[in-house]
Amino acid sequence: MRKLLQRLLTKPVINLANRLSSRPDKRRVDKALSDLYKNMTTKPGKRGMVMPFDTDKDKFIILSDQHKGARDGMDIFAKSAKNYLAALDHYNREKFVYINLGDSEELWENLFITIKRHNKSTFEAEKKFLARKAFVKIFGNHDLYWDNDPLAGVSLLQIYGEVVKIYEGAILQTNVNNKPLNIYLTHGHQGDLQSDGNWFSKWFVSDIWGPFQAYLRINPNTPANNDQLKTDHNRLMYEWSSKRKNTLLITGHTHQPVFRSLTELEIIYEKLDAAKKAKNEAEVADYQNRIDKLHLEGNTMPDFKGYLDTYFNSGCCCFDDGDITGIEIEDGYIRLIKWEYKGKESVRMILEESLLDDLKLK
Repeated sequence: MRKLLQRLLTKPVINLANRLSSRPDKRRVDKALSDLYKNMTTKPGKRGMVMPFDTDKDKFIILSDQHKGARDGMDIFAKSAKNYLAALDHYNREKFVYINLGDSEELWENLFITIKRHNKSTFEAEKKFLARKAFVKIFGNHDLYWDNDPLAGVSLLQIYGEVVKIYEGAILQTNVNNKPLNIYLTHGHQGDLQSDGNWFSKWFVSDIWGPFQAYLRINPNTPANNDQLKTDHNRLMYEWSSKRKNTLLITGHTHQPVFRSLTELEIIYEKLDAAKKAKNEAEVADYQNRIDKLHLEGNTMPDFKGYLDTYFNSGCCCFDDGDITGIEIEDGYIRLIKWEYKGKESVRMILEESLLDDLKLK
């Protein structure tokens, strides 16, 4: 019966969930992002950290949207947990600063005590960064608990063994090409009418979608290499970032990796266009074949005129094949990376990379 219902209901239920889970409003998005950015720059430390860094020395890994659960049918993190632990082990050994961009714990569907019981190994791995003073924890909409519950501080003390400050965002500051560069990080749910503190979404996820997902054993997050054109929410994030001088915006929330303001499909379209102009028939055929494999009905080649490299999205750590994606900043580069399973091993892959010097900014 379950398999029959999976075939009949998976697609319509996921479509319904997508419609109900995201309804960004441009005016609200712009105001929320602008207000938080202003707050952090004028009152650093209250809602977010301002961290100067040296591009030659300092290293950052940015991961988001683990949605750690109870290791049951509703837990979309369970399959990715080993990749996540392998990634944290690597980045801790290499002395990266870990910035967690929110929705780390799935606290819409689970009680804190349940999350604590089933995720001890991941909290222990995160504690290693905390011990080096190299851990920044930002809240999202699914773990808003960390920001607004009076017992949140006690809960954090229980899992990390020390007081942990929770932020809404962070700003990394450096100089590139003799110009200031601000890298603005936040979860990205701000301005989303169905996520920004909306009671209906929380009720739908915890009481309707969660149990149904558990029964059908559905994970709506398709593999990291199966992206379409940008979601409306990512598009609005790009539009906000493209108007800011010397600023990059990095968010999570949508579970859709974005690099230099483009999804993977859009990047391939860009490379296809360049191959056509260079009259490289072999590359044209290769890129067209890759597009045909990824292409969803209704997609058309985007117009890249005037695009700036101002927006990045870390993707998520709960893809249904166990992959996780994130953003690295190291040695003057910014990279979109993926950790995936090769047999029993977790392997890091660079999906895209660019020198910070080469980014097209306003």
